[in-house]
Amino acid sequence: MQRYFISLALGFCALALWPPAAAPQSPPDPVAYGNHLEMGDLAQVREWLDAGLDPDTVADRIGTGLMIAAWRGDLPMMALLVERGADVNRANALGETALMHAAWRGQAEAARWLLAHGARVNSEPMHWSALHYAVFAGHAEIADLLLKHGADLNARSTNGSSVLMMAVYEGHERLVRQLLARGADAGIRNDRGDGALEWAFKFNRLAIARLVASPQEFVAAASRPKADWGKPVRSEPLSRSEPASALTIQIEELMRMRELLAQRGMKTAVDSLDRRIAALRAQRVREDRDAPPAAVLEISARRAAPEDQRMRLLEQYGEPMP
Repeated sequence: MQRYFISLALGFCALALWPPAAAPQSPPDPVAYGNHLEMGDLAQVREWLDAGLDPDTVADRIGTGLMIAAWRGDLPMMALLVERGADVNRANALGETALMHAAWRGQAEAARWLLAHGARVNSEPMHWSALHYAVFAGHAEIADLLLKHGADLNARSTNGSSVLMMAVYEGHERLVRQLLARGADAGIRNDRGDGALEWAFKFNRLAIARLVASPQEFVAAASRPKADWGKPVRSEPLSRSEPASALTIQIEELMRMRELLAQRGMKTAVDSLDRRIAALRAQRVREDRDAPPAAVLEISARRAAPEDQRMRLLEQYGEPMP
């Protein structure tokens, strides 16, 4: 009997010394998830994944965690998410993949990593492609990388605009030469009837116009009245044309402060700051929803069938807008 009581007492001591079970991790809301991804908080994202978070969870901006990591060029975060099952070819609501985000942002190493891990280089016919994005943004290195991996040189966007037209539109003469040297078709026209030559004259890029046309075509185009080419309307993303809001500046300052606190191992202060940043981000999202839509509505039709119209809402973030 004495041995029984001793065993029982030891059992209670062992239970008392056993570490308490960790509180279950609740899934993050989209704002908090995007916040930690943008900060590169690998430990927190791993903790959420360990607790069962879907690796393809969508944040409040850009898209999935992998898309945000590719946008930032965060290879360790990309590796973690793909290791846990994230789909490298998943598209967001605008049809953009992680590879397209890496191409748009000029994240060459991220693009290489994605291609090595199964990212599709081409999109469906008549859709924006990663090559469109790379060329539009002027990233010649990524354009060359994509072409070496089989990117469609003459891919056409939703309104029929070619990759070459993107280079002309933005005045990237080096890329125009690069694409033409690879055999890009300068004769492609979009649903509005515009081609590389038309855009070159519309935006007064005469050096490029000479590249995309024969001497006879150039002379014929140059002799036409300037009014024939239409007004060179450019669409600028909000981040380029508008000053940063007070909320955005405050968030950026707090994120810099957070990095310093994290480096010093001040976890309690970091957690408190994270909550403040998440609240400010949520406030900014609410304000954005209440603001007039920062977008352009594109209506296009084919000349052969003008009644066959298509409409597309062009968002401010991420997608080329011609």
